Amino acid sequence: MLNAMAYDSIVSLIDAEIARLTQVRALLARTGKVALALSGPRTRNAGKSESGKKRVLSEEARKRIAEAQRKRWAAQKSKAKKTA
Repeated sequence: MLNAMAYDSIVSLIDAEIARLTQVRALLARTGKVALALSGPRTRNAGKSESGKKRVLSEEARKRIAEAQRKRWAAQKSKAKKTA
């Protein structure tokens, strides 16, 4: 068990941290950046580039990706059959 002195030490450390965070929050609130930081990305387009352009895959690339996915599904299905 922790003694009373250890509890007092922990509480004083927590109080110091709260005071520091309060100062930081006040500083951010004055600059107006706290609203931006708290709001965060809320749209599905949050990860898109600045230009907003969609990435386009060629037909050949789509076919390669589709074939690779079919191979993964087939491997998973054959693995499931072996264990069943």
